[in-house]
Amino acid sequence: MRRTLSLLALLLAAVALVAAGCGGAEDATATPETIVGEVPTTAGPSAADLPALALKGDASSGKAIFASSGCGSCHTLAAAGSNGAVGPNLDQSKPSYELVVTRVTKGQGAMPSFGDRLKAQEIADVAQYVVESTGG
Repeated sequence: MRRTLSLLALLLAAVALVAAGCGGAEDATATPETIVGEVPTTAGPSAADLPALALKGDASSGKAIFASSGCGSCHTLAAAGSNGAVGPNLDQSKPSYELVVTRVTKGQGAMPSFGDRLKAQEIADVAQYVVESTGG
């Protein structure tokens, strides 16, 4: 009986502590009022990492590269007459020039890297073709 009373008292004390912590007068936030030091910034991709970003692509050349590189086997793109289902549907996602250059150059997930197979100008051409075809 004494043990039951001790456990009951301990349980009541724990509930009281939890309840006391919930009813404060101040709002707690995850953002500090002051920041000490510098807030890190994230820089986007650069032409040093992605040389195709510094180039102007040619959509007509990009169409041929899209076909010869097998892009349509994974991607749907109405302009290319392709309906691949492995990668994103480019007509729906409407990727930006920068995103196409990044993915084609470096790959990601199931998308292989073409940075070692295609020249920077060819990557720029494919990116321009995709952007013009999709309105991305």
